[in-house]
Amino acid sequence: TLTVPKILLEVAGRPFVDWQLEKLAQCGFDRVLLCIAHLGEQVRAHVGDGAHLGVSVDYADDGDALLGTGGALRAAAAKLDDAFLVTYGDSFLPFDYRAPLDALRAHDDCDGVMSVFKNDGLWDASNVRTDGEWVLAYEKGTRDPAFDHIDYGAIALRRAAVLELPAGRCGLDELQSRLAARRRLRACLARERFYEIGSPEGLATLERFLLGSRGSAS
Repeated sequence: TLTVPKILLEVAGRPFVDWQLEKLAQCGFDRVLLCIAHLGEQVRAHVGDGAHLGVSVDYADDGDALLGTGGALRAAAAKLDDAFLVTYGDSFLPFDYRAPLDALRAHDDCDGVMSVFKNDGLWDASNVRTDGEWVLAYEKGTRDPAFDHIDYGAIALRRAAVLELPAGRCGLDELQSRLAARRRLRACLARERFYEIGSPEGLATLERFLLGSRGSAS
């Protein structure tokens, strides 16, 4: 995506971000903070304040130095609620995005709730070991068969946990691994596979899903 940011790639006739923000609105979210970097001005120009998509949108821009998934959150900490949901800008999840956040607010024995899916290495490399209630371990790149679930793509976090991350470039996986090791990361089980636009194949698969869902709804 040399000339268009990935989140604006066309899927089923619309920029991907339109599908994602409308889905969040359907799940009851009314405010979204978009962490942007590559060609971020195009995202601002298209999404604007988000009103036409059913949400109020604010922005946090990495600037010239890319901060990574964790660094972007750390830099945007002043704009985060005490508890909030993070999702990735290239993932579409056919589930209730509020479920992890509702679970976090209902339990004071954790600092995060990760949505997980029993993947068994099928859709991508599995990276989560869970007992169904807790994320017991999170490890990217592992080949251990005990890691049969995958980070589904939506995690609820407390702002205080984000403030533990170092300023500058870092990955969200650092925080996820740390919380799991401390037994401070609960699991929220998703039942349907996730979709992503990180490859031409993934984009085509999501397009088929969205077109099929739209046909079923009509």
